[in-house]
Amino acid sequence: MRNIYSRLRVGDSSTVMDPLRRPSTFPDDAGQVTPFAVVMVTALLLVAGLVLDAGMALSTKVQALDTAQAAARAGAQQLNLTVYRTTGVAELDPTRAEQAARAWLTTAGVEGTASATTTVVTVTVRRASRTQLLQLLGIRELGVTATASARAIQGVSGPGT
Repeated sequence: MRNIYSRLRVGDSSTVMDPLRRPSTFPDDAGQVTPFAVVMVTALLLVAGLVLDAGMALSTKVQALDTAQAAARAGAQQLNLTVYRTTGVAELDPTRAEQAARAWLTTAGVEGTASATTTVVTVTVRRASRTQLLQLLGIRELGVTATASARAIQGVSGPGT
């Protein structure tokens, strides 16, 4: 009795063939997987680049938002003392509030803008996040922007105010 897993000799030649394996209908299929592998590796690098570089950009945005909030709070501390002492209303001095917010940005070493009214200080910070893997596709950096506002309030009127 013959074992089906044994190897058989085909014809008069010394070629050994596995009986469970079908002969290939393509005479020479060497290298057929190469284009597929190139496309898949490229796609994998693109997805990995998006994940890594988007995460780094998100981290940079959080840092920019922290800086914008701190600068806005610094500007919101610049009250118009004359109005406050005469009427008891917490009103900002817009010129001093803008200057204080810009000074904070300069001290932090970031680029941004500040504007102020008598009620609110708004600060916008712009940063660039250098990419790691997306550089392979020609994307050198991702720009991020964060904006924060602060108001001068009098007393504590509740949570979040």
